[in-house]
Amino acid sequence: MLVDPDVKVSGPSPSGGGLGFRFVPAAGLIVAMVLLIAAQVWASTHETMGPLRSLLADYLADPQSASVSWAGLGLACIGVPARARVVSLAAAAVLDLLVLGLQAACGWHVSIGTGPTLVLTALTITVARWDGQRRRTALSAIAFGVLLIMASKLADTWLLVSILAGPEVLDQYVQVADRALGEPAWLVGQLLEALGPIPSHVLHVVYIQLPVAAMVVAVWQLRHVTTGPWPRHTLLRTFLVLGVIGPLGYVLFPVVGPVFAYGPLGHGLQIGSWPDVLPTLTHPPRPMLFDTVTARNCMPSMHTAWATALFIHTRKAPRWLRWAGAFWLVCTLLATLGFGYHYGCDLVAGAVLCMTVESALRDPDSGWNRYRVRLVASGAAVFAGLLLSFRFLATTMATYPVPAGLAVLGSLAAVSLLFHATWFAPPGSRLAIAGGRGMPARTEAAIDQ
Repeated sequence: MLVDPDVKVSGPSPSGGGLGFRFVPAAGLIVAMVLLIAAQVWASTHETMGPLRSLLADYLADPQSASVSWAGLGLACIGVPARARVVSLAAAAVLDLLVLGLQAACGWHVSIGTGPTLVLTALTITVARWDGQRRRTALSAIAFGVLLIMASKLADTWLLVSILAGPEVLDQYVQVADRALGEPAWLVGQLLEALGPIPSHVLHVVYIQLPVAAMVVAVWQLRHVTTGPWPRHTLLRTFLVLGVIGPLGYVLFPVVGPVFAYGPLGHGLQIGSWPDVLPTLTHPPRPMLFDTVTARNCMPSMHTAWATALFIHTRKAPRWLRWAGAFWLVCTLLATLGFGYHYGCDLVAGAVLCMTVESALRDPDSGWNRYRVRLVASGAAVFAGLLLSFRFLATTMATYPVPAGLAVLGSLAAVSLLFHATWFAPPGSRLAIAGGRGMPARTEAAIDQ
């Protein structure tokens, strides 16, 4: 939930932050470390970099992701006093410039991200020497920043797992099912080609800078933590949980995307010409062998899920942030389709997954009442039903595109309406009554602030 400074936040007082809340990032770090070690062992046995080696490269002037490192430091700096914040960010910028000079002088790969990694480490050591509430608040923020970086490292390794676990991909099923939605990847791809390079460049920047957008929203949500209580729920929790649950679909439902299975990035294995020619199969859809370098990371679309979470968490923010959240969601949807990274079915599944996870995490003080249980159960059932339909009813969906498309979009609309009615509709309104909203009075003041 987004915190308004004029609204009392239920839960612990500013002096404590709550042992239960502080336990969340600490437990997350422990779990992340175990996963990092296990992932590194797996990566080493398969002769790939792995998360720990990737982290070491960040320290040794060969960073793998500048935006993630800077987002992690920016998030950590939320919890420290203003002076420490300015010094940390300035030091990271100076170090990155020095590293750039060293890389250029030595003829190495030029990239940034080492500066924030080094400063985040130094900041952690410094904060560990503090005491009292200042120390607890700073360590909580640092823990979330470190978790963001760890999650990114784990995600890179999980993409390799998806390749080995899914030598055969199910793109033909999703593409055939996508006919019920009008094959939007082909339509948006052709539109971007017709518009020229500028729109594509804008969408590309939005697409790859999602961690930065998330950090901006998180900074706004956590802007008062040095003087007041921590919000009980933030965008970060949703992002991290989505990052754990969503990629399981990559193994259960391996899909590479139109630009690979049907387009120019297929390394000779593609079976079409995306986005210029709509594919026509002369046989029922079937699994197809694909290469050993392309991640099976389409179903569900995690970019859509994360962008939807960002949109949800900006609905009670200032106007500029609400518009930014809407802009990021729309551009992300266009980018995922227009660049051929996803099918329309992937986007629907990603949005449903996001609202399901968000409903499980939102307003933790209200507990698991019947409204939350109903919404989470409905979302999970719709998500499972969509994936089963894409896999086993693809031909039927293509044969009857209008009713099938209405069913897919109708299921998304039903989950969205129930989500809005439960969490956003004003109490007493017709929509809230239709949605069955009946949150306790104590909870009403704490939702979506």
